[in-house]
Amino acid sequence: GDLLPADGVLIQGNDLKIDESALTGESDHVRKSLDKDPLLLSGTHVMEGSGRMVVTAVGVNSQSGIIFALLGAAGDDEDDGRDRKGD
Repeated sequence: GDLLPADGVLIQGNDLKIDESALTGESDHVRKSLDKDPLLLSGTHVMEGSGRMVVTAVGVNSQSGIIFALLGAAGDDEDDGRDRKGD
């Protein structure tokens, strides 16, 4: 159940399964391997196995950071629209 704190590329893995439901909504665990699906995303959880990755993005530059920024921007637009209606 370890939370991945950054985006990265898998460079070594042993029967690695990831819960990506926080990003995709899909409840099935995703098997990660060097040849088929090596991308690991921040905000996801390691459910089985182990691995090492090269970090490619952190914070606002990661996939979860981008999503949170977009959600924040959408929330700001809605607030601005409400303020204009009251004027």
